[in-house]
Formats: sequence, structure tokens, C-alpha cells
Amino acid sequence: MKKLVVLLCTGLMVFSIAACGKKDDGTVESTQAVTEESVQESTDSAETVPAETETAGTDSTADAGNTDAAVEWSEEMTAVRQALVDNMGENYWPNMAVTPEMLEGTFGVASDLYDDYFAEIPMMSTHVDTLLIIKAKSDKVEDVEKALNTYRENLVNDTMQYPMNLGKIQASRIERIGDYVCFVQLGGDTMEASESGDEAVITQCQEQNELAIEIIGQNVEH
Repeated sequence: MKKLVVLLCTGLMVFSIAACGKKDDGTVESTQAVTEESVQESTDSAETVPAETETAGTDSTADAGNTDAAVEWSEEMTAVRQALVDNMGENYWPNMAVTPEMLEGTFGVASDLYDDYFAEIPMMSTHVDTLLIIKAKSDKVEDVEKALNTYRENLVNDTMQYPMNLGKIQASRIERIGDYVCFVQLGGDTMEASESGDEAVITQCQEQNELAIEIIGQNVEH
């Protein structure tokens, strides 16, 4: 009797072990299948990502520095910008196109005041290097000049927003060249000049502004 009980118990244990083994094998196989399926899905997703997303936006100065596809400079203004870049090199910092909406909203120059324009600001908001060249309508030159003077005055009165750019703002100027009205606020890297004081920064910026105005005068039709 005892032997029979022992044999029955042994048989039950063997059956349980076999059952567990099959269950574990099923779990492993199921887990492996899910893992392989997830890896395949990830691979498929990666392959469907458009190749252009890797390079989109990497060339912020493409198309003669025009970073806004909605703005297309005229042949004259494109040539002026190229001349500025060729002559000023690394000291020409503006690299983001100003749209007509921004030109009116920020600078106060409405589209009915000009026939053509070129305007760029720096992409980084902590910089203030700005260049506007407005080809005003023949009877709107004074209106454009007034709008830009108002903008400059407001900027000078608000220099505490970016005190590190005080020299550039103070050195900024508005210049008329025939029917063209320019707002020039350039200077590039003023770190070295700043070691000699504010006056050195202003002097450097004034020199860069003067150079820009000379280049503009040589390349616009007037």
C-alpha cells in the first residue's frame, strides 16, 4: 500500500514538472514572438521617416540669407546684400528675413509706403544687428524716415532690455540715399572692443555702419 502511494505521488510530480515545462516553453516562445514583432515595427517606422527631415533647416543662410521662403528679394536687393556680405564678412550678423507684416508691425513701415525693400535681423533675439533698406515711393520718403526714426527712438529708450547691446543701439543711424531710407544697426562681434569701454564699442559700430552705407550707396539705383 505504501509502495502504491509512493508510486502515485512520484507520478503526479513528474506530470506536474512536465506541465510546467510546457507552460514555460510557451511563455518564452510567446515573449520572443512579441519582442521580434516590436523590433520589426520599430524598424519599419524608422524606414518610413522622410530623408529630408534630417537636413531640414540646417542651412539657415541659404538663398542669399533669406530664411523666410515667403520673402523673395528683388534682383537689386539681392545684389546689395551680397555686396554687404562680401565686404563685411563675419561682421555682417543679420540672417533672418523681415516679412512685410513684420516690417509694418515692428518698424512701422506699411506696404503702401515703398516700392521695394530689403530687411534682415539676427535669428538670435539677444543680438540686435539690423539692416533695413526701404525704397520709398517718391512722395513717401519722409513718411518712411519718420517711421524709422520713431522706431530708433523707442529702441534707444528701451536699451535696458539688452544692456550688452547699448553701444550698437547708440551707434545706429538712419540714412537717406535718394529715395532709399536705411536703418543701419551693425557692428558684429564687439567683445574685444568692450574690453576698452563703451566708447570703443560705439566707435567700432559706427565704422561698420558707415561701411554698410557706402556699400549700399554703391549698389542701389539712385
